[in-house]
Amino acid sequence: MQVEKAQRIRYANLDMASDFIQTFIAPSIEGIVKTRFSTADSIKLLWKGKEAFTTIFDAVKGAQWLVCLEFYIFRNDETGSELAEILKQKSRNGVEVYLLYDHFGSFETPRSFWDDMRKAGVRIAASHPFKWISPFHYVHRNHRKLIIIDDLKAFTGGLNIANEYRGLHLRLKKKGWRDTGIIIEGPVVHELLRNFRKTWSIWSVERQASGVERRPQLISPSEDDARPPMSGAMPVIPIFVNSSRGRRKMRRLIYYSINHARKNIALTTAYFTPSRRMVETLEEAVARGVRVRLLVPGITDVPAAAYAGRAFFARLLRAGVEIYYYDGEMLHAKTSLFDECWGIIGSTNLDFQSLRYNDEGNIGILDLNFASRMNDLFEEDLKHSIRIDAAEWHKRPLSEKFKEYFFSFFRRRL
Repeated sequence: MQVEKAQRIRYANLDMASDFIQTFIAPSIEGIVKTRFSTADSIKLLWKGKEAFTTIFDAVKGAQWLVCLEFYIFRNDETGSELAEILKQKSRNGVEVYLLYDHFGSFETPRSFWDDMRKAGVRIAASHPFKWISPFHYVHRNHRKLIIIDDLKAFTGGLNIANEYRGLHLRLKKKGWRDTGIIIEGPVVHELLRNFRKTWSIWSVERQASGVERRPQLISPSEDDARPPMSGAMPVIPIFVNSSRGRRKMRRLIYYSINHARKNIALTTAYFTPSRRMVETLEEAVARGVRVRLLVPGITDVPAAAYAGRAFFARLLRAGVEIYYYDGEMLHAKTSLFDECWGIIGSTNLDFQSLRYNDEGNIGILDLNFASRMNDLFEEDLKHSIRIDAAEWHKRPLSEKFKEYFFSFFRRRL
C-alpha cells in the first residue's frame, strides 16, 4: 500500500508539473533512459567551495549506520585527509563505510593512504584498475561523485575530494574552483544506494578474490519499507551510467533535451569538445528560435581540450549561440537547463571522454521551482563572465587558431 501511495503522489506531482511544461514530460524521459522517475523531498544547491565542503563533511559526521562514497579524485591532501579522518572515526564507531575511487583519477594518492583507512575498518575498492592484458581499457574511468548517508541523504555533482575544489592550494587559502553539487533527500536516495551496490559489486570482486576484504551486503535496515514522499516532493530521475549502452541513453537524453527546448538552453561545462552532431543540434536549436547560452572556463587545467573546443566557437557564434568565458577561478561545474523547467546536474561534461568512455552520475530534475534556482545561479555566473564577441573572436592571433585546428584532431581523446 505504501508503494502504491508513493507512486500516486509521484505521478500527481508530475501531472501537476505537466500543466506548465509542454515539451518535457516524464514518460518521454523515462523511455529514453529506461529508468523510472522518483522523488526528492528536498534538494539543496551547493556552489560555494568552502561552504559546500562544510555541508558535505557535516552530513558525513552525522551518519548513524552507513556511508557510501564514490569519487573520481580522492587526494591525500588537507581536504582528503580531513575527510579520511572523519570516515575512520565513523568506522571505529560502528558505521559501515564503503569508499570506491577511480584508479586513474586518484593515481597519485599513495597506497599507504588507503591502507591506513582500511586498518580503521573502511572498505575500499578501486574502479577501472590498469591491466597489462587490456591497456586500452584504461581510457574508461569512473567519473562519478557520490556520497550516500544512511539511505536518507545523498550528495552528487562535480566536486572531487581535493584542495583545489575547496580553495586550498599549496596550503594557501584561495577561492575554490567554481563547481556545482546538490544535497538531496527523499526516496530517490534509495535508488542511488541501489546503484552504488551494483557498482561496488563489480569492483570489489577482485579484492574479495584476493582475500583482502569480504564482499559487503549493504543492506538497509528499512530495505522493504518504501517511504512515501511528502506532498511537495520534486520529480527527479537518476541518470547513472557505466556501460556503452548506458552512455548511448545519456547522449540520447541530451539530444532529446536540446531538440525539445522551445525557449532557452543554458549549458555550463568544464570541458567542451563537441561532436559535429552536437554542433549541428545547437545550430538547429537557434534556428528555431531558442536562445542558446554556453558557459565555459576562461582558465582551464587541460589547455589541449580547451583549444579543441574553441575550434568550433566561430561556427557556433555565426549560428547565434551565445558563448561566455567564466572570468575568475577555474569553472568545473556541469549543469544543463532547458526552458527553465528541466535541469540536469552531475558529473557529465560535454566532451567525448564523458559521453563515450566514462561512468557518469547525474540527477535530472523536472521541477519549475528548482529550475528557477538553477537559472538564478546561471545568471549569477554570467555576471562574472565575459561574452565572446564574434567579430573580436575572428581577430584572435593566428597562433591561437593553429592550436585550435591542431588539437581538434585529437578531441575524441581529450
